[in-house]
Amino acid sequence: MSTSPKKILILGPAWVGDMVMAQSLFKLIKKLHPKCQIDVLAPAWTEPLLSRMPEVDNSFKLPFKHKELNFWERIKFGKKFKNQGYDKAIVLPNSWKSGLVIWATRIPVRIGWLGEFRHILLNDARKLDKDKYPLMTDRFLALAKPRSEKLPEDWERPNLKVKMNDCKAALSKHELSTEMPVLALCPGAEFGPSKRWPENYYAEVAKYFEKKGYQTWIFGSKNDSEVAKNIQNLTNNKCCDLTGKTTLGEAIDLLSLARIVVTNDSGLMHISAALNKPIAAIYGSSSPKFTPPLADKVKILTHEIECAPCFQRVCPLKHHKCMINLHPQTVINALEELTGES
Repeated sequence: MSTSPKKILILGPAWVGDMVMAQSLFKLIKKLHPKCQIDVLAPAWTEPLLSRMPEVDNSFKLPFKHKELNFWERIKFGKKFKNQGYDKAIVLPNSWKSGLVIWATRIPVRIGWLGEFRHILLNDARKLDKDKYPLMTDRFLALAKPRSEKLPEDWERPNLKVKMNDCKAALSKHELSTEMPVLALCPGAEFGPSKRWPENYYAEVAKYFEKKGYQTWIFGSKNDSEVAKNIQNLTNNKCCDLTGKTTLGEAIDLLSLARIVVTNDSGLMHISAALNKPIAAIYGSSSPKFTPPLADKVKILTHEIECAPCFQRVCPLKHHKCMINLHPQTVINALEELTGES
């Protein structure tokens, strides 16, 4: 019988949604080993997420840009975690580069999925059965257990913790108020335009809820500013455009104040789910069968079409019908069903 680990280092994902879903793994580890310390190594931008996960004891910045190999620098960096008392390491990304960092730590047990010849870097490298673990969350959770054991049926969903003082500070900084209920729009998608619901449809939803006494906040990165501007033009500038103006931490805190959320399949969708917001989650080129929003108050909306999901960044057939044929009234109906309003 193996002894319970006292200190685990986890190399975390590089995408917002993936890091949110990784919280279920952190929760499972704490449930299995309540006294275990969990430290997470990940890109710097993930800190606002990790700081809102009570299960994480410490987070460390991974100082490498996306797709950069930096072979010797990764080895040098990994050695900083050598002899630091870690009994186990878990690697969530499937890249060889991530395995290299953990190999250099010389942590006794190094767990991850096979791929890219990682068997030489990980001493508990496992072959992934995609049918057995269809969800990304399943694949994360499985790494907390011995390979012969089944996943627990009662695993916990992500649940980000916000502080009211931080929410008040974000409201003050961006000159916002919650006197009127908030409709949050998340119209961007870093993956590409194929995952974006049309801007005029978002505008129609905003105009409908404005008549019901709602205010609308638009969330996203600076890359989504043009999309937000188009929505603003279509609503006579009635929305508050926060794209590119908030930090990730501020976006999390402000989203926690929303009454309802409309979102594409994006990192902000997973954040909204982890804040337990009522969500209309819109899928087109991607599939909720792999990375669904993990929450109760969710309506997953898709339009059945032969070519979807195609998983392409841009519609290869140039018609985008998977999104265009999913009309605003469908989203409005879903939100009213979630909230009991009509």
